[in-house]
Amino acid sequence: MKKFFAAALICAMTLSMASCTSSPSTSSSSNTTSASTSTSSTTESSTDTTPTSSDLKVGVFYYAFSDVYITNVRTNMDAKLGELGVTFQNFDGNNNQAQQTDQINTAIADGYNLLVVNIVDTTSPDAAQSITDAAKNAGIPVIFFNREISDDVVKSYENCAFVGTDAAEAGHMQGELIGEYLVENYDTVDLNGDGKISYVLFKGQEANAEAEYRTQFSVEDADKILAEAGKEPLSFYDDSNTKKYLVDQTGAWSAQAAVDYMNTILSEYSESNGNMIELVIANNDGMAEGAISALQGIGYNTGNEGSTTIPVFGVDAVDTAKEKIQAGQMTGTIMQDAEGMAKTITTLVGNLNNGDELMANTDQFNVDESVAKIRVPYGVYTG
Repeated sequence: MKKFFAAALICAMTLSMASCTSSPSTSSSSNTTSASTSTSSTTESSTDTTPTSSDLKVGVFYYAFSDVYITNVRTNMDAKLGELGVTFQNFDGNNNQAQQTDQINTAIADGYNLLVVNIVDTTSPDAAQSITDAAKNAGIPVIFFNREISDDVVKSYENCAFVGTDAAEAGHMQGELIGEYLVENYDTVDLNGDGKISYVLFKGQEANAEAEYRTQFSVEDADKILAEAGKEPLSFYDDSNTKKYLVDQTGAWSAQAAVDYMNTILSEYSESNGNMIELVIANNDGMAEGAISALQGIGYNTGNEGSTTIPVFGVDAVDTAKEKIQAGQMTGTIMQDAEGMAKTITTLVGNLNNGDELMANTDQFNVDESVAKIRVPYGVYTG
């Protein structure tokens, strides 16, 4: 790997000298957002091929700066990359795969020699494979993170890795959290006393591994716990919806999508009509907070004494969701460790910075057996 990386760097430096490139402190595309960078002096040696801190020029490509969890990851990544002393630039994909792909191709042409990619499109492996092929052709490593890519993509290039989570784990943990809460508070949650809990589920995005598993297991596992307690399974509020979830049509997992859905729902489904939604399951905290905002608009989930609270569960444990849980406005969330994600990614960046193999020094992490994928564990947060 040392020889490979040194050769790649020489190639990248040659390309950079032959063309006009942008400064790492400025965006390489008018569609990107400038971020703070950390620089250090370059030490050249004809005999020492170990990369110095200035050898790495890292492009970090986020699917959308607007995502609250991704913002937390970015804040932690900025700090940790700064501690490493590497030059880096953040790019906002604005939830547009074509834009992100253009940013990556431009960055490669501009001499970036490490790609860290939070890919936009997870509906097929094509986008990730295209980026991996481009990195391979340029002779530079690529680290994907957060949004799952296929094993085949990772295996297609020896200097490709993925840092994410066990997608199913969050769904299982959320389902268990919901089921146990409902068993303990069933009569309070069952507002109309019909012996079953009416729910709405906000999926976020179709064909996204995290969204798929959270949608499936949050309900399945909750139902198992309810069945063991002799209770009826969860009942989706709209019998005509055979999918039994609502998806953010923009694919952005946005709070606004949940607000819009809930406002429409609450105009028809209400406590006075005897068909009030009694449980909200959201695949991220942004949509959970959007649902809470709509509920507060009609007097629910205020956190005030005597106020009726519809249980709302999310995923990510962002700071604003934690505050709502502590204020009694939200019930629980599954913690997706933004700091742990950033720490794991920068461990791999540090390996390359020190001239080591990409997947060196990863014994302390949960690494898949047959592919270079590292899983950052989830946790439960209820205040």
